[in-house]
Parts: sequence; structure tokens; C-alpha cells
Amino acid sequence: MDSLSFTDFTSASRAILRYLHLRLGFKLWMVTRTEGEDWIVLDVEDQGYGVEPGTVFRWADSFCSEMVKGNGPRIAPRSDSIPAYAAAAIGQQVDIKAYVGLPLTRADGSLFGTLCAIDPAYQPESIVDELPQIELLGALLGTILQSELNATDEKRRAERLAAEALTDGQTGLYNRRGWDALMLQEETRCRRFGHSAAVIVADLDGLKRINDANGHAAGDALITQAADILRSCVRGNDIIARLGGDEFGILSVECDPAGAQTLFERLRSASEAAGVEMSIGLAMRGHVTGLEEACEQADQAMFADKRARKAARL
Repeated sequence: MDSLSFTDFTSASRAILRYLHLRLGFKLWMVTRTEGEDWIVLDVEDQGYGVEPGTVFRWADSFCSEMVKGNGPRIAPRSDSIPAYAAAAIGQQVDIKAYVGLPLTRADGSLFGTLCAIDPAYQPESIVDELPQIELLGALLGTILQSELNATDEKRRAERLAAEALTDGQTGLYNRRGWDALMLQEETRCRRFGHSAAVIVADLDGLKRINDANGHAAGDALITQAADILRSCVRGNDIIARLGGDEFGILSVECDPAGAQTLFERLRSASEAAGVEMSIGLAMRGHVTGLEEACEQADQAMFADKRARKAARL
């Protein structure tokens, strides 16, 4: 393998997958990410299965989930002779007769994903002797992954500092241009590492009524109060922006559905406690459709919430 290939996690994944295919065969080699119930393909070396990066399988259906639990070996030359693999649902979806897999872990020992391979033909028993080399390559990939995850945190902080010029003067939140720039950068990371993310869109109810009744100064004070509520509810690495007028956006990075729901409920409770009427919509980033689609879904959910709240007041 050319050492110049190891410039980042993605290029290292591709180089290792290509090398393992050339050395050991197997029709499909993958680097994957586990995220809740999802098993996300990050990179592939595919010679016949038709699997592409971004494909999402169900984690519980996979051989890898059984391997991680210790129910099967890391190399199975005849995978159907292993009860846990023979019973795995993914074997009903694709033709698998041989399997290789090992976990990729973070520095804290938590599971990030797997390095794995499958083939539609039985393999010689001697392939088991290749395990130390595969484990060495997996450890190398894990080290590069952790280094890049650490660097990503630093880069994210630098991006936020650079985007400070793209802020809304009234609230101090990011403006639409800042939001768009940071969303694009986070989408790149989501695609590279398989991160989950949530988008929340919030819109004030009745701002025009307050402006008409009490003047624009009262309306401006309400907008500032709403920004403070949002700021008090999010984590330090989340993105908050004033998207325009009385509409706000939150991008909660590396956030799973449970965390997103907790944030949604915290925001709802905080706005009600402050007496600020706010319609809120939530959507999770789809691993295939991305953050742009999640923004549209969150916006639609916000308008549905606004209609429901208006109907409840009638």
C-alpha cells in the first residue's frame, strides 16, 4: 500500500479495502458505521454485490452485530456453519458463504463501526491465518479515525469562529449565510463519518399582532427573548441561526433521535415557561437524503405545528 494514500480516514479506508481485496479476494469489502438501528456503508470495494457508499442496512440483521456480541468468529470461511450467521436476516437478502469482520472502536472503547467482507463462495480454511494482518490494518484504520475525529472537533471550533462575521446583529445568532455555510460543512462530515444530526425549525406565533398592538420595539424584544430561549436549550457545539424575520433554525450535530426528542421537548417547555408562543418542527437527517432534506422536513413539521396550535386556539 502506498503510504501517500493514508492522508485521512476516507483515503485510508479505500486503500485498505483495495489491498485486502487484492490479497484475500472476497467480492465485497466494507467500512461501516453503526448508528442506533442503522448500519451505514461508508466505503466499499465491491466486485459484484452492487453495494454503494451511503447504503443503509439494519444493524441487528448483520453478521457484524453477531460478531461484535461474540456469537461468531471474525473469520468464517464457511459462514453458514456458524449458527448465529446462518440465522442472521442479512443472509436472506444477499448470498453469503464466507465472512470477515472486526469492530472499529473509538478511543473510549465504544463501537464506531466495522471493517468487514463477504463472498458468495466458500473460502479455504487457511484464510483464518490472515486474521492478525486484518486486525493490524483495522487497528491502523481505527487510529486514523480517532485522530480525524479529534481534528474534526478542532476544525468545527475554527469554522464557528470564522463564521462569527455571519451573525445577526440583533440576536447574535448566525444569520442565513452563516447557517448555510455551517450546514454544508456539517453535511460533509455526516457523509464521511455517518454521523446522525437533527434539524429544528422554530417560528414565533403572533409577532405581527404584537408589533401592531405594542410597536416594533416590543416585537424586537420578543425576537431577542426567543433567541435567548433557544440558546439556553442547546449544547455547546450545536448551531443556532436566525433564518429570517421570526424564524429560527437549530442544527444539533452528532445527535441521535432520542437526543433530538429531548431537545425538542426542552425547547417546548422553555418557551411555554417564558410565555413565548412558538411553533416548532423537528426532523432527523436521513443518511441518504442529507441535511437539506431534513431542513425541508423540519420546516413542514413547523408549519403543521403552527396550524394545529392555531386550530386549538379557535
